[in-house]
This record gives sequence, structure tokens and C-alpha cells, in this order.
Amino acid sequence: MRILHTSDWHLGKTLEGHDRHDEQVKFCDNLINIVEANQVDLVLVAGDIYDSYNPPSSAESLFYRTIERLAKGGERPIFIIAGNHDNPDRLESVKPLVESLGITILGYPRSQAKEGDYKGFSIDHARPGFTKLAVRGQKINIISLPYPSEKRLNDAYDQTDDIGEMQETYSKKIGRIFRDLEGLYRDDEINIALSHIFVVGSAISDSERRIELGGSLLVEKSDLPARSQYTALGHIHKPQRISKEYRAYYSGSPIQYSKNERTSSKSVYLVDLEPGQEPDVSQILLDNYRPICLFKTSGLDDAMEICQERSGQDIFAYFEIETKDSIDLESIRQMKKLIKNIIEIKPVLKGDQAWVKREMIDINRASISEYFVDFYKGENDGKNPRQELVDLFNKLISKEGMDNETN
Repeated sequence: MRILHTSDWHLGKTLEGHDRHDEQVKFCDNLINIVEANQVDLVLVAGDIYDSYNPPSSAESLFYRTIERLAKGGERPIFIIAGNHDNPDRLESVKPLVESLGITILGYPRSQAKEGDYKGFSIDHARPGFTKLAVRGQKINIISLPYPSEKRLNDAYDQTDDIGEMQETYSKKIGRIFRDLEGLYRDDEINIALSHIFVVGSAISDSERRIELGGSLLVEKSDLPARSQYTALGHIHKPQRISKEYRAYYSGSPIQYSKNERTSSKSVYLVDLEPGQEPDVSQILLDNYRPICLFKTSGLDDAMEICQERSGQDIFAYFEIETKDSIDLESIRQMKKLIKNIIEIKPVLKGDQAWVKREMIDINRASISEYFVDFYKGENDGKNPRQELVDLFNKLISKEGMDNETN
């Protein structure tokens, strides 16, 4: 059985306001070619299909066209779960249209697939969090856990009077769910798991734009499903094997979505599985559709020379330019005329380093406020926090900073 694992498409995402739809179209075409060329039997998409709860229509259209092409009229099963950026209700709203093609979309922790026979496979059994497929003579058991915010987790699974269970940590609750569902695995069949979670020890990048406050939403490796032959994860943008013992992998995002991802290769995982055997996992690298470049220069003349050398290249560019003064608008216009997609021109001021440090602290505080808003929305099904709550958070951050300066 050959499986392809991908995640974190973030359709609709921009880079500092610069559109990336054409890159996302190229990725989707690339993905379809990879699936066809490698005769993939099952495609797993581990969440964060979209970048926001209300994606643009172009992103939704691209998603539907892509999964329809992948499914090939019901010949190939496509299994999709929601991530923290996805609106689970909106994602599941098309289920009546796509289920006839054998496409499974699960938005909530207790969402379940629809049983039925399709052109190239069948869904023989489905219950919340578990699906049994029959594909080309093989039985595949899938444990699924779409993004489990604490609220969704409590709504779905905390119907208990046991004080010990109610006081369990987030990670232990996740582990208990996995262990319960593992009871449906069969040793003579293929057993896999699919989830969108943040596992302790993951190497992250700033494009996730999420912080797990106090570590409350982190999952320990020991709480992953131990009997799964391959655990396909989403949420982290850097492709990586997060656990050899638990055979758990993050496929990562398919596109470089931030400046600090510019040196990270993007990929999908191809997994060959047989009952009772270790997975044979290979990484297939994706094209870099529009590179992100950071240029650190010793002055404006050096920056201008780079712009002339790179003129006409299809790249995103960041510049850090050493200077004693501000950069004049005419120079900025000239640079942007030579390179179309300049994201940032940042003067690195020589001189009073204490002043520069204070400015950096102010910038970081602003970004933490954005992280707080993201965190709140993720825990409250996309609802924005009240402004007074954001103001209180900013006040607490400012007070902490003043206290640190006093100390």
C-alpha cells in the first residue's frame, strides 16, 4: 500500500500582502503529478488547508479542483482533516458534494467518515475518530484527530464524572483518545494515524504564527499512538521525523511561507506499508516556485548593485542595509523598480545600539499581541477577542517590560 502524506497548504496565504496564489496553483499541479507518477493508493492531508477561517473564493476553488482531480472519480481515497487555521464547519460544508467521490473531510475530533463503495475502494466501517478502508485488497485502519483545541476536546470527550480524567493534562487526554482508538487496530491489517497537533521537540518556524501559551497545548511523544505503523502529522512547517519510536512525521508546508523558511526544503512523504512491517518512508522534494532571499549589505550602493544583478528574477527579497542615515525614498523606488517583489528594506543603523535595542523590543511586543489574537481565535473557533481583552494583554506585556527594566 502506497500512501502520500502532505499538510499545511495554507491556501490564500500572502507574504506581507504579496499574493501567492500562482505558487499555490503550481504546487497543486505538482502534487497531482507526483501522486500519478508514483501510483499512490491513498492521499492524507493533515490539516491547515486554508490560512484563515474565511479563505478567499480563489483558494476554495483551487482546493476543490485539486481534491477532485486527485480522487479521479472515486478511484483513489482522499482523507482530509482540519487544522487550527481551518474553519471546521466551512471545511465540512462540502461533504455532501465530495463524498460521492470517496473524499473524506473531517473537521472536528469526533467527526466520522461515511461508509460506502466507490470505484476503486470502499469505506467498510466508520465511527468517530476511526475509519476502515479496503483498497486494492488491503485493509487500512485510520485513527483521525483533527485539530483538538481544548474547547473542542472537552466538548467531544470530557463527558465523564471521573475526577482523575477531568483533571488530565491536554497531552494525557490526547494520549487516552489514541489508546482507546488503537483498540480497533488489527495486526494483520495496515494501521495508521492522522492528526494536527504540536508535538514536544518539533522544530518550528515563525510562519506558524502560533504560540502554545504555557505549553498547555503541547503533546508529549509518549502520548502518540504506539501501534500506528505511520503517524501523519500537520501543524509544523518544517518537514521532519519527530519520533523514530512512534514512526511520526510532519510533512511540513509545501511552500516557503516566511523569511526564516528560505533555507528549508519543502516536500511530501511517500510511504509504503505492509501489515505488521515498519514503514518505508521516502521524501519527495517540491519545486521552489518563488525563492525568498535575504540580502545583508554593507551599504546602499551594495544593495543597488544586487538589485541590478537580480533585475527581472522572480523572487521575494528582503534587504538589511547598514547605514548611518535613513534610506531616501528615491533609492527605495529605484530598488523596487528593479526587483518587483521587495518585501522589506530595513536600515541597520550604526551608532547608538541601545536605541536600536529599544526599537526591537517595541516591535517584538507588537508581534506578541498578534500571536495572542491568533491563540484566542484558535481556542474559540475563529472568534476575535474583545478589544478590551487585547488591551489588557498589551498592558500586562508593557508592565512586564517596565518591571524588567526596573530590575
